[in-house]
Parts: sequence; structure tokens; C-alpha cells
Amino acid sequence: MGDGTYRNPVLHADYSDPDVIAVGGDYYLTASSFGRAPGLPLLHSHDLVNWTLTGHALPALEPAAEFAAPRHDRGVWAPSLRYADGRFWIFWGDPDHGIQQINSPSIHGPWTAPHLIKAGKGLIDACPLWDEETGEAYLVHAWAKSRSGVKNRLTGHRMSPDGRTLLDEGTVVVDGDALPGWFTLEGPKLYRHDGWFWIFAPAGGVETGWQGAFRSRDFFGPYEERVVLAQGDTDINGPHQGGWVRTPAGEDWFLHFQARGAYGRIVHLQPMRWDAADGGWPVLGDAGEPVRVHRKPVAPQQPAARPATDDTFAGGGFGPQWQWTANPGEGWTAVHAGDGLRLACVPSADAHDLRLLPHALTQRLPGEAFTAEVTLELDAAEQLGARAGFAVLGDAFSWIGLERGEDGTTWLVHRFAETVAESERDAARPRPAPGGRARLRIEVSAGARCRFFADTGGTRGTGGTGGTGGTGGSEGEGEGAGWQASGPVFAATPWRWVGALLGLFAVAPEGAAGTASATCTDFRVRMSTD
Repeated sequence: MGDGTYRNPVLHADYSDPDVIAVGGDYYLTASSFGRAPGLPLLHSHDLVNWTLTGHALPALEPAAEFAAPRHDRGVWAPSLRYADGRFWIFWGDPDHGIQQINSPSIHGPWTAPHLIKAGKGLIDACPLWDEETGEAYLVHAWAKSRSGVKNRLTGHRMSPDGRTLLDEGTVVVDGDALPGWFTLEGPKLYRHDGWFWIFAPAGGVETGWQGAFRSRDFFGPYEERVVLAQGDTDINGPHQGGWVRTPAGEDWFLHFQARGAYGRIVHLQPMRWDAADGGWPVLGDAGEPVRVHRKPVAPQQPAARPATDDTFAGGGFGPQWQWTANPGEGWTAVHAGDGLRLACVPSADAHDLRLLPHALTQRLPGEAFTAEVTLELDAAEQLGARAGFAVLGDAFSWIGLERGEDGTTWLVHRFAETVAESERDAARPRPAPGGRARLRIEVSAGARCRFFADTGGTRGTGGTGGTGGTGGSEGEGEGAGWQASGPVFAATPWRWVGALLGLFAVAPEGAAGTASATCTDFRVRMSTD
């Protein structure tokens, strides 16, 4: 904001389990990416408030075959980002395979291939520490009960300075079961400050948990504990799991997430200080409760920024805001000289259920209320049943797009599936789409309520959120009459650990003869405050 303050969240998008570091005057952030690819998003800021998405550190997940299909509850969980010995490091736990790390001399890469530092089930939320005081290196991690039968404890190891080998079998350094009232202890971040080893770790669950701090003079304990951030009397539920960062000006700040249903785990920034009068414990937010508005960190003034959403798909490529729902496959897109994302209509036995498709190209919901538009053209003269569309994806989904009918006609279709449904069905009656082209719009309002529109004239609309934004009209009016609403309001839902996603896709029924493709152009997002 222009008065020297900022308003939380600083990232109103699903950057789950964030971690942050400062390198000079630059701040870098990464977050969980689960089974989507590329994984490990990399964000950059000069002031901790205005962030841009610069790329990803993990092109594809390993083992590759296990991530050939969507795995929204697997993959990269709660990564830790560090800078040590002139290199950037990212450690994370894959709950089905173990703790992995990659590193690079530059945040922009190239990053090393993933190295498995500790194999096993249920090993999650790994964080390293290179102790400049002693020259020793350490690692701490949490446990997932779903894979190991163990939770609510943190295990610590000594680690080789090259980050490739653990030097012992591991010791439980914090046992949450021994702490009255503590449960679901996870997400540790390990630091050294004022002669203490500090572990910042959340507990209490995603929706309503709190942020804990633990300290000990010895890495292996014993540790004292304290709750340092909780909802209190605010409307910010579960303010926990994130990272501490110190600025060049000597200020301390803490970034964490808040679970917001279909919007995912959005990111807040809290002021932080060390209270010498209270034994040197950290104080987060406003006396331990999260702030909504606060003075910005001391830094040179920065222009307003947020992660990119719009895309012209220059040369057939796509920007870093997009991720496949699984490891990318050959032939899903085609590079060409002009603008536009050319998607192959990949034959699939799962064409009836977008939740199962690995070749859906997605990005996070970018805010509380917004309008997203894209122009879609379907070239399916040879492949009956081929379809392509623009979707809101979660445990339930809805999409609007084009389909080549059995009679050779291209239809505008709108379909959805409830959370418990195994197949999609019509959300509105199909209608012809002359020329096989349409401009598609999804309007999202507070509460992730989604309204779908189409203009089969295929031209770019100019309206804003809160209405059809064009010539209006309702379903069933004549073709080419401008924006027309389609179907009822759809309430977006999250996946198990992931917020709802905007998605583009092209697919054909299994065994369909011939080939087909869809071209997406001029993808644009307008926030409700723009």
C-alpha cells in the first residue's frame, strides 16, 4: 500500500509450507509442489511484500514412473531453502521415498539432480543447518503417520558438510507426545541464534494449528518449547509453518501460511523480534497474534508486484506460472513460430474425469476474486470426440470448452463432476460453436464461487468481474451474441493438500481414430481490484 504499510496475505495463492532466505538484498522463497511438475517454485522479492515467480528448481519428479499420473498427496512436501558455502540448497521429504536434496551455485540453476540422503517411508519436512560457530552440519525432519505409523516427533541427525550423507542413525530431539496439548508436530525449520539451536515448528493441524519455537544449547537437546504465534482473537486461522528471515537492516520477519479452503495455503508476513526481557524468546506478530496490516520491512521502495498469471504463449511455450498435474510427457505441446499454446488431444481412458489426467496444465488461483479468460480453438476434423477446455480443478471440477461431436459438429460444452462422482456430466446444454473457436471466461468471487461464460464469436472481452462483462445474455440466446452465461454457480474445492487450480487441457477418448489439437491464446487474469 502507498502509506508504507502492507496487508496480509502478501501472496494470496497456494504457496504451501513456505520457506524463505535472504542473500544480500534479495529474498527467495520456495514452497511445496507435491506431484505437479515442474516442482519447487522459486519466488523473488526485494522487500518481502512484493513477489515475482522466477521459475522452478525441479523439472520432473523421481521416480519418474510413479509421477506419470497425478499425485496430489505425494511428491515434494515442505521444502527448506538455504544458502551455504556459496550455494543454494533445497531439502525436502517425499513421504513415500525419503529425504532428498538439490543444490546450485545460482538460484536460477542449473540445479543438481535429486540426491536421496535418507531413504524410508514417512520422512517429511526436512531442514538442514550449517553451523558457522562449530563447522558442523545437521538435519532435522518430521514424520507422516500415513506412511510410517509415527507422527508428532522430530528427528535430528549430524550431516556431512557436503549435504550428501547423514552421519548417525538419528535421535528424537522433540517428542510431541511428551508435551501436554501438543499434537501433529511437523514442518521444522532449524536455525542458530544467540548461542542456541532453534527449531521453529508448527503443531495442531493445518486448519487451526499454532507456531511453536524450541531451543536448546545442544542440537540433540533437551529442548524448551513455547507457542509463539496463534490465531487468538484474529480472523487468521492456523497461522503457522514457515520460515524466519533477517533483513540487511537487521529486522526479523516470519513468513507462514493460512489454510483458506479452495484457495489453498496463502502466505502471510509477520513482524518478529527477540525479547531480551523474556529470556530471549521470539515474539511474532502482535504479541503472538497475527497482524493483518503492518509497517513494511525497511527496504528501498519497490513497485507493486505479484506472480505472473497472463500468458501469450509465445512460440508455443508457457510461463513459469504453469505446471502439469504430473511429470510432462512427449508430444503434449508443439513448438511453433507464432503465439499460442498448441495442446495435443491426447487419447485417454480417463477422458471422462479431468482429475485423472496428467496432461492438464494448471496454475494457482491468484486471489480472492478475479476474472480469467482464454481464447480456445479446436482443430479436430480427424478425431471425433476430441475436446479441450478451461477448468477449475479440485476434488470437484468444472470446465467449459469445445468438443467435436459424432456428427462432425463442434459444440460448446460445459461439464462438471462432484467430489464423489466418478465421471463428469453436463452443467449446461451443449450448443454449436461455429468455426470451432470460443473466448472462455471464469469469474471467481469470494468463497471461490465460480461462474462460467463463453463468447462463440471468439473475440476478447473487455468486461470486469462481477458480471458477464460483455453484451450479456443468458444460456440459450442466439450464437455470436457476445458473452453468455453457462450453467449454475460452481463452488471450487481443494484437493487433499492442494488448493483448487485453473487448468487448460485437451483430450480424446481412448482408441479415437485420427489426431486433433487445441490452440489456447491470450490468457489473461484481471483481479477484482484492478
